[in-house]
Amino acid sequence: MTTFDFATETSRITTRPAVATRVLNAVADAYRAWKNRREFYRLGEMSDAELADIGLTRADLHVAVAVPFGRDPTVKLRAIASDRVDTIEDLARKVA
Repeated sequence: MTTFDFATETSRITTRPAVATRVLNAVADAYRAWKNRREFYRLGEMSDAELADIGLTRADLHVAVAVPFGRDPTVKLRAIASDRVDTIEDLARKVA
């Protein structure tokens, strides 16, 4: 009876695509963050009334731009706006 040991070959075969996938995902995430940061700066061109319409203030933009360069500032803005909506809803429930 013959035994085959494919463990060493299998790990090499599966490791290369995993590494390539990680690198590709990292590049894609960096590109997405750069693209969203570019769009983020367009929010600075909006008036305070326009920012209020989407649930943000100019101070929120300053907080979000402070995230490290490789990260997406729109994620921070989304969290800020979501927290504000939750707070407003909680206050409305207390009043009613």
